[in-house]
Amino acid sequence: MGLSQAILTCLIDAPHSGYDLSKVFSESVGYFWQASQQQIYRELGKLESAGLIVSEIVPREGRLDKKIYSITESGKHQLVEWMHKPSEPNMIREDLLVKLFSGGLVSVSVLIADVERHRRIHVEKLLTYREIEKAKCLISKSSTKNEKLKNLVLMAGMKHEQAWIDWCDETLESLKNISSD
Repeated sequence: MGLSQAILTCLIDAPHSGYDLSKVFSESVGYFWQASQQQIYRELGKLESAGLIVSEIVPREGRLDKKIYSITESGKHQLVEWMHKPSEPNMIREDLLVKLFSGGLVSVSVLIADVERHRRIHVEKLLTYREIEKAKCLISKSSTKNEKLKNLVLMAGMKHEQAWIDWCDETLESLKNISSD
């Protein structure tokens, strides 16, 4: 997946200014696809040049004009085409695992501190996902297809964070046993 598909996905439901798009991005696909505001703005220019989105200037009295981006039919078509292609699992790129792999170079306490830090981060993310679930994901028979699909993504995020927490707990226990050897 590329940033362009993530941006097009954020524009499906409604047009947005670059600033608003960055906010929508971070509160939706940003949980599993990272991009800075600068990267998003750069990609918006590329998408517009390719005809996948269009922009409209909205004048604002006493303030800078606002540029609103909308997905085009061509953009929707490109997104649908991309969705028909099989998705490849991402390779794990986690520096913590590389640190553990070469962990014999440092004190076990250094590794324990880093694993504990990772655990805290994953606990915080899991709590965020649970808050989102409480606020937005009351799935019922009357829920729309999109609501049900977004809930599946949220569940994947929650399971991912829980798996990392479980791994951190097991790793901390093992590291503590190593340090006492």
